[in-house]
Amino acid sequence: MAELKVGSKAPAFKGVDQNGAPISLADFKGKKVILYFYPKDDTPGCTAQACNLRDNYKALIKKGYQVIGISTDDVKSHKKFETKYALPFPLVSDAEKTIVNKYQLWGEKKFMGRTYMGTTRTTFLINEEGKIVKIINKPDTANHTEEVLAAWAEVK
Repeated sequence: MAELKVGSKAPAFKGVDQNGAPISLADFKGKKVILYFYPKDDTPGCTAQACNLRDNYKALIKKGYQVIGISTDDVKSHKKFETKYALPFPLVSDAEKTIVNKYQLWGEKKFMGRTYMGTTRTTFLINEEGKIVKIINKPDTANHTEEVLAAWAEVK
């Protein structure tokens, strides 16, 4: 599989959101997409990131951006996370790791001296034609919207 980079076509995906509804990247054709991958529902960094996007969601929508979160948690976990923090955007369940593998984000991680397999926190900005226009590696969870807006400004 070729390395994903700016200019690559974003890999297509299909999944289900926190409500069990089908969702695919094709559903957002013709729209600008903020596709963010995060390790785990209801953990400190992931909560900070989701809440930052939630708090700025109206501004993002007003600018024409769609927000989609993806993690390997199941639908039930996503629903609990969405409800607890009133998240207004879809959270795609990728329990089989199909999507994280397509985006090359499943791999070895280290935390507190422990090595384990997990999702690498990464955000892809995808334009109306389905091309990746920016990749934000290791996003600043508490200030992610600002990073996203600055990144979109760079690609115009």
